Amino acid sequence: MSATLSVRGAKADKVGSEEAEIWNVLSNLYNSESNPDGYISLGVAENALGHQEMRDFINSKKLIDPAARALTYGDGPSGSKPVRKALASFFNDYFQPAKPVHMDNIMVTNGVTSAIEHTAWALANPGDGILLGRPYYRAFLPDISHRTGVKVVRVAHGKLDPLGPECVAKYEEALLESRAKGVEVPALMLCHPHNPLGRCYSTETIIALMKFCQKYKIHLISDEIYALSIFPNTAYKLDKEPIGFNSVLSIDTSGIIDPELVHVLWGISKDFGGNGIRLGVILSQSNNSFLTACRTASLNSVASSLAENAVVEILNDRTFLNSYIEKNRQRLSEAHAYAIKVLKSYSIPYEPGVNAAFFLWVNLGTMYAERHPEVRDAEDPHAITSIIFKKLMEKKVFLVHGEAAGAEEPGWFRMVFTQPKGLIEEGIRRISEAINDP
Repeated sequence: MSATLSVRGAKADKVGSEEAEIWNVLSNLYNSESNPDGYISLGVAENALGHQEMRDFINSKKLIDPAARALTYGDGPSGSKPVRKALASFFNDYFQPAKPVHMDNIMVTNGVTSAIEHTAWALANPGDGILLGRPYYRAFLPDISHRTGVKVVRVAHGKLDPLGPECVAKYEEALLESRAKGVEVPALMLCHPHNPLGRCYSTETIIALMKFCQKYKIHLISDEIYALSIFPNTAYKLDKEPIGFNSVLSIDTSGIIDPELVHVLWGISKDFGGNGIRLGVILSQSNNSFLTACRTASLNSVASSLAENAVVEILNDRTFLNSYIEKNRQRLSEAHAYAIKVLKSYSIPYEPGVNAAFFLWVNLGTMYAERHPEVRDAEDPHAITSIIFKKLMEKKVFLVHGEAAGAEEPGWFRMVFTQPKGLIEEGIRRISEAINDP
């Protein structure tokens, strides 16, 4: 076996092990009546709060057209004309782009996972690196690297706000260090709004990052899959209002960055609670060569015609769409406040200031170390994270552990709060048991 295949096999084993863990949890989920011994998943980024409403809306539509065109290959593998037209209108109305989005600026994939992989493959050569700030969405690592051979250059921020304008200096340090090691860096990946921190980048920060990308002639990729999942934080008194969401598309790039370097990703999974629908978007307004490169591999990521037709129905029904977005924001706000209330009742600390996405960044390491001071002396400071994760799994509650999400300090976990109240309460009770057991 070649060295390259050996390395890829090792990566595959590690990724496969992590994925198997998640699927084992999801195939044995807790139900108070039918499966009381199952796992409570507060780790997978799903928003269950509007599932019934979305189910009923989609079930009321006919997803096969009268001419049965949905049973053919349609307009090709990179998105039908109706879905790209609906998406262009959606972006123009809800993302406030500085210049109009056209359907030809859009490529459709079977989820943002594929969109990330296509983007990495098109912009980078095997052995090149893509900048990714810590902490991060854990699946960025396999999505970027697993089949493309592209590296992830993880950017540490120390005590700086990873979403603040001061973060630019850290990206520059990482880029220069990579180049000094012979690793070219053609792109920077953002998750905006941020997974797992649940906040948004300010326009000031995005412009600073654009200028950094222009300086080094690298691409800026903004994954905006949580763009509409913004909500009022009513859980506690805030010193200042959290930063709202402004799409990268909304910034006039004149005098800031070559627009050919700017790309946006989005998908149906998060803002519309449709993880299983599998439809993602690559949007590039000024770089047809990039989109053409992505389209050459689009046979590997064709979205189902039924998924496309469902999305067309959702996006074209503005009465339903506007109502759903507003209700979703209210549901997110209430679910966040409830989860904070339950965490407080168990004295579990969390990172404040959340106003976007589905996540709370919770610190379980401090409480556990108070009861088990011996873990502070471990040779590996992140050992405490693995110990706590094991105890959580013994209690059959699943969270994403901080080490997998690029946490710079040990003991942090990502908790999803967009589940029914009963699951949140039971899940946090089990978390408390796990970290307080002898």
